[in-house]
This record gives sequence, structure tokens and C-alpha cells, in this order.
Amino acid sequence: MVKESKQRIECFNCKRLFPLETMISGELIRPPVAELILKRLPDWTPGKMLCPDCLHLFRSEYVEDALEDEKGELSRLDREVLQSLKEQETVTENLNLAFEKDLTTGQYIADRVAAFGGSWIFIIFFFVVLVLWMAVNSTFFLASPFDPYPFILLNLVLSCLAALQAPIIMMSQNRLEARDRLRSEHDYQVNLKAELEIRQLHEKLDVLLKHQWHKLLEVQQIQLDLMREIAARS
Repeated sequence: MVKESKQRIECFNCKRLFPLETMISGELIRPPVAELILKRLPDWTPGKMLCPDCLHLFRSEYVEDALEDEKGELSRLDREVLQSLKEQETVTENLNLAFEKDLTTGQYIADRVAAFGGSWIFIIFFFVVLVLWMAVNSTFFLASPFDPYPFILLNLVLSCLAALQAPIIMMSQNRLEARDRLRSEHDYQVNLKAELEIRQLHEKLDVLLKHQWHKLLEVQQIQLDLMREIAARS
């Protein structure tokens, strides 16, 4: 048993040596993946062994071909997901940190101004300024007010404020739209990779079940042989 556990088998694809228990027989590989392997390796037969790394590459290539058949030409997001799947990396990330990392000074100011302009603090502050302005410029307090009724200077200030605030808020809204678009692309990548991972998980479960079934058949065959020997002796 010790010698058998230390036995090393050469992978048919990469020609590297691996322990026997880690190798996968071609008989345990799903037929669609086996057909792809035959296209890439014409001399390969189901009785040949493959290492887990090579089998993972062939499975990833099969998934990529399946996506191309279903969707046509792959998009940039699809290729990024397939690349992360091949390298066994995650695609999840903190979008807020990734989006604010490249934030310019103008965009930062636009966000702060838009956040302040849409708050109750701005509304209360603006209302207080209007009341004080009209109160100070009333003839009841000043003999010669600098902006008497109908407060033409105040109207000019409000118009300038609205003219400046509108494009700043639009800049902030454009950034929010870009963030939402980035979030939707990220959600698509996560969902696509989850679907592909589940598909590969099903393939691995099928391989495991076939392997266990093969072992059970071998054990049953050994038991039948033993029963025949016992029956022959008796």
C-alpha cells in the first residue's frame, strides 16, 4: 500500500509527474469536455490520465466555447470573468473605494456641493439668509438700504447661485450614473462567474459520483470473486 500511494503518473498533456491519487482518468471526464480534449490532443484516449490543472484548463476552455456558442462574440466583461475563472480569482471588490480612488478635485467638490445643496442644513441656512437680507434692506431699519424692495440685487444673486448650482449638480448626477453603470457591470460579472462555478461544481460532482460508482463496482466484483472461491472450496 505504501508503494501504491507513492506511485507517480505522467500527465498526458503537460508531461509532469503527479501522485496517482490526484490524477483523473479520461473515463471520468464528461463527454463534452472529453470531445474538446480530443480536438486539442488527437492522440489522447479515455484511458489516459490528466492532472487537475490541465483538466481545469480544458474545462475553462469548454465553458468559453459554450458561451461563444450561446452569446456569439464575448464581451469584455465575459472575458474578464473567464480569465478570473482560469486563474481562480474573485471578481468581487469594493466599488466605492475603486470609484473614489480616481476622484479628481473638481469631482470631489461637485459631490460635496451637491450633497450640501440637497440637505436641510442648506435649506435652513438659505431661508435665514433671505429673511436677514429682506429685513436689513427694509426701510424700517435703514434710511438708505443697499438693495431696496423689490430686492433686485437679491434676485441677481439667486439667479447666479442657481446658474452655478445646476451644472455642479449635473456633474454629480453624471458620476452617480457612472457608478450605477459600474455596479451593474460588476453584478453581471459576479452572477456570470457564480453560474460558471456552479456548472463546474456539477461537473466535479459528476466525476466524483462516477469515481465512487466505479469503486463500488470493483468492490462488488471482488466480493463476487471471494464468494465464488468460498463456494468452490465448500
